[in-house]
Amino acid sequence: MKAMSKTMIGLVAAALLMSGCVGDNTKTSSANENKVKEVVSEESLGLRKTDLYSEDSTVASKTEYNRAQATTSSKIKRAFQDAPPMIPHDTTGMLPIKVSDNRCVACHMPEVADSVGATPLPVSHFTDFRPRAKIVNGVAVDTVNNYKNETMIVKKAELQHARFNCSQCHAPQSQGNLAVENTFEPVFLSKDGASKSSWNEKKYTDALNTVIGGPSFVTEEDLANKNSKAGSLGGASH
Repeated sequence: MKAMSKTMIGLVAAALLMSGCVGDNTKTSSANENKVKEVVSEESLGLRKTDLYSEDSTVASKTEYNRAQATTSSKIKRAFQDAPPMIPHDTTGMLPIKVSDNRCVACHMPEVADSVGATPLPVSHFTDFRPRAKIVNGVAVDTVNNYKNETMIVKKAELQHARFNCSQCHAPQSQGNLAVENTFEPVFLSKDGASKSSWNEKKYTDALNTVIGGPSFVTEEDLANKNSKAGSLGGASH
């Protein structure tokens, strides 16, 4: 009887102890939840700082583009070496560029650029880099022989069609406030790299000469192995 009484007392004590622990944990958990709610709000989770459940009160930051007229604006520093220059002037009425209407070339063609204070188109825009190809059953097929340097790079007098759509690479610069600060710092290879391209006629084309003889990158050994699985210009076929 005594042993049973002691057992019952022990069980009751253990139950009381466990209920006390659970109660304390529940109180602690509730306190932590309240603390989190006070520190982190839903509005603080995004860059917009607005209610995440409704777009009614969300207003995007106003974006401002330079309204200075062409020839009166200042150049924008390039983001990195040889980066396409940003458009520093108003482009109202100039975009989109069409086959029958490209107002950019009216000022930026080399023969008129200096007289109107515009940046002249570089020699790269007058260079044909496109390989020879033909259409077979509606598919463009490469017809060049890379061992004979048939991919010709030719400087021409007219603006190349691949460069005609100026806004493909050049765009106006927004003056709006940044949601996240840009800390990127460019390192230019040339002293005037922030304002001028380093591209010239030979800088990027001299090393493309693949004709046997002279400064060639194709050797007799290359030719001997051109049809091997490892040496094929089309890539390994195994």
